[in-house]
Amino acid sequence: MTLSILAHNVRRLRVSKKLSQKKLAEMTGLSSLAIINLENEKDNPRMSTVESIAKALNVKLLELFSPVRELKTVRFRSNKKMQNRENILAKTFLWLDNYNFLEETLDEFIPFRLENVFKQNQYNNIIDASSLCRNELGLDQKIPINDICMLITEAGIKLHTISLASDDFFGLSIGKEDGGPAIIVNAWDRISVERRIFSAAHELGHLISHKKSYNIEEIIENNDEEKEASFFAAHFLMPDEGFMKAWADASGLHWVDRILKVKHIFHVSYKTVIFRLLEHGLVDSLIWKDFLLQYQRRYKRKLPFKEEPYTGNSAEPDGLSGFDFYEERFSRLVRQAVEKEKISLSRGAEMLSISIEDMQERLKGCEVI
Repeated sequence: MTLSILAHNVRRLRVSKKLSQKKLAEMTGLSSLAIINLENEKDNPRMSTVESIAKALNVKLLELFSPVRELKTVRFRSNKKMQNRENILAKTFLWLDNYNFLEETLDEFIPFRLENVFKQNQYNNIIDASSLCRNELGLDQKIPINDICMLITEAGIKLHTISLASDDFFGLSIGKEDGGPAIIVNAWDRISVERRIFSAAHELGHLISHKKSYNIEEIIENNDEEKEASFFAAHFLMPDEGFMKAWADASGLHWVDRILKVKHIFHVSYKTVIFRLLEHGLVDSLIWKDFLLQYQRRYKRKLPFKEEPYTGNSAEPDGLSGFDFYEERFSRLVRQAVEKEKISLSRGAEMLSISIEDMQERLKGCEVI
């Protein structure tokens, strides 16, 4: 059993780091045959060999021997084949297990506040679904969401960010049956904060409206469900009543600045605002070209239209700060568990993927404050 787990984890981590068996052998001083036999579960290696492999893969020894729990109700799809899909899922499952352990140990469980909305099988009107979610969370239809991370976690949904250099992965979500509901968002620094916020709301849309599609075996994206989830996200973040009021209030501005003003109020992208204007028939399709031209004339710089992730200049004019999408509950639970001696300092550092020195600094910082 241990050899099977070891072989699986070595192969998973090697593939995620885009290393060939030959390259890993060179990095560890082993033969290619030794790596092949290990991954095929033919040879049980010495501990010194495993330590060399762990060092080459830049992981802790424990990670090579930790079994990866298989979840069933996961929505993680892509239009492209992702070599590191298995590794993303493995790290996600480990984080979710740690999160549930901390909640239970500290008696800090938060009930799922959208249970009543979730119980319905599906919605014919996705706008109604977004409106019901806002109502359940006590949000006025005119008020913007200032901190979606806090809103999601206080709704009983576990939230996690990872940084993955990928142009085809923005997020995934996990159902209640596997210890969720949970949402994972890609916070790669080349993905704008506005996009991260939208991705979180997008995954919430899937959780609420597409629960039958939560099957880890499904890997090909459903375009209709993607469009529905994006529509949900746009109306959840920027409900019509609030949008129309903000748009009317900004009527004295140049129309480009008017779009940017509404964008900042609701923490969405300028494209989300333009799509809403098109949805209401307030502009025609030429607005995309006109906006880019007028923005360049007014601000003396070119705004790339390219979808995320961007290269060079930000794909969002006057973008938000990283602190506008910052999940903090998990790290707070870890700190509490260490302080109450529920877990060791080293265990806390391991959960947060930081050094023991950094963990000590975090605790010291809390004492100073």
